[in-house]
Amino acid sequence: MDMPCIPCSGAAPPLHTPTPTPSSQGEHRLTEPRLSKISLRGSLDASGAPDPCISPATAWTLGEGTPVTPPGALQAEMATKMDVSPAAVPPGPGKTLQKQWLEVVGVFHYVFAFLFLVPFAMVLLLFLLFTRLWPLSVLYLMWIYLDRDTPSQEGRQIMWTKRWRIWKHQRDYFPIKLVKTAELPPSQNYVLGAHPHGILSTGAFSNFLTESNDFSQLFPGLQPWLAMLSGLFYVPFFREYIMMHGLRPVSLTSLDFVLSQPQRGQAVVIVIGGAQEALYTTPGQHSLELLNRKGFVRLALRHGASLVPVYSFGENDTFRCKAFSKGSWQYLCQVTCKRVTSIAPCIFWGCGLFSPNSCGLLPLPVPITTVVGGPIPVPQCSSPSEEQVDHYHRLYMDALERLFEEHKESCGVPASTHLTFY
Repeated sequence: MDMPCIPCSGAAPPLHTPTPTPSSQGEHRLTEPRLSKISLRGSLDASGAPDPCISPATAWTLGEGTPVTPPGALQAEMATKMDVSPAAVPPGPGKTLQKQWLEVVGVFHYVFAFLFLVPFAMVLLLFLLFTRLWPLSVLYLMWIYLDRDTPSQEGRQIMWTKRWRIWKHQRDYFPIKLVKTAELPPSQNYVLGAHPHGILSTGAFSNFLTESNDFSQLFPGLQPWLAMLSGLFYVPFFREYIMMHGLRPVSLTSLDFVLSQPQRGQAVVIVIGGAQEALYTTPGQHSLELLNRKGFVRLALRHGASLVPVYSFGENDTFRCKAFSKGSWQYLCQVTCKRVTSIAPCIFWGCGLFSPNSCGLLPLPVPITTVVGGPIPVPQCSSPSEEQVDHYHRLYMDALERLFEEHKESCGVPASTHLTFY
């Protein structure tokens, strides 16, 4: 098949307006629609009527009376008690072939950067050492040494990269949505815990480090920083790429530097489960490594930064994965490799570049909805006690669990599914 895999498994069927039917016992009927207090940005025009650019199935939230269920459970998430980025509204039915390929290119760029650029850069640098261009490799290695503190300090973020058109194509491939449930005033600093890790943390990257879903409009005045594995900031060429996009080492020095800035509104995003949580990645499962992860709470207490739970529904569904039981020798091999290299050797696969029925490394086009919870106020304490850390850690876990339970059904997760903590 010479078509990309998007239309076969990612594009939602065209929505249609429900046809009113006579009310009878056990039937739903279309009641008089009126706007409730629920906010759906971009769904109404100036006159208060539904915007013709928005599907009728997602344009309204009904007030009194029996609600009408729109076709497609995944589309129903647009009609919940959320504040959704206007960029996240699903496009109209049907995509041109050019648009499909642009989306494939967008997501392939992301996969290539985080799966292949690291080994490619290291092999290239080593290869140049054995050619007449060896001085270039030596000079660059010297540059990495002299520049070693930059990632943990001011970094080298280039703001215009946030608005690259390729990020919007990547957003539309899945699609990816950003949902705001509470205000985060820029007069405060924040530590955002992003869950789950998944394979590539696509939701966290797309929503916090790019403007594909208009983060700066939903959360005006906030400056997000996504923390990642510190060792990757020593990989040649790749370090320049990730610093350019605003990533920082997940180290004490790096995060203290950000939260100590005189300008408020700093938002540090930490994928708390890390590589260990990546080993739990299984479609349809929601297992988190959190019970003994308390460093982010100590960080928040030292700086008086509010804790904010974040959950990306669909993150674990973007790849098919092979997960091993904890007692198996395969799992022990994975854990040993992770301890030595800090990288989890997950076994995963997606769809092929040209056929959705083949195996490949292109993610499955399933919706990812990143829900940002409300802030948990934290007092500033330069030397927090274990009791304080445990107290706010428990508050955070409870808030994360509530966030998951409140939004899981609107994001296509069965009501019987619950979070599992390790």
